[in-house]
Amino acid sequence: MDKKMLLSTLWIFVTLNYLYCDIMGLMDVTLLKQYLTGNVGGMAINENFLLGAAIFIEIPIIMVLLSRILRNKVNSYANIIAGTIMTLVQTSTLLVGSPTKYYVFCSTIEIAATLFIIWYAWKWKNLKEPNK
Repeated sequence: MDKKMLLSTLWIFVTLNYLYCDIMGLMDVTLLKQYLTGNVGGMAINENFLLGAAIFIEIPIIMVLLSRILRNKVNSYANIIAGTIMTLVQTSTLLVGSPTKYYVFCSTIEIAATLFIIWYAWKWKNLKEPNK
């Protein structure tokens, strides 16, 4: 499989996992009640929080496109940087409050996928092949 296509597909996979885990959170009655009060586990869900969340979810979404269109060298670096950011963010969310079982499950998959993206992009970066 083409490296660009695989990376783009991995970012689609990660994005869908992020989004579905968030949807499951809305089905969790305990969390839903907290969302409705605007405070989840002592954290205010306000406009600034939602802007930050929007910025972070935009990273994997834009990587779907960038993985397909960037030249190889820039592409590998972009995937390493984006994968590292998303791995760190997702790992840090596990340290806040008491994550639910489904959240830990989804986070484990998301972290494994972004670590694989980093590894794959790093391996690709070190290959000697013409830029496309």
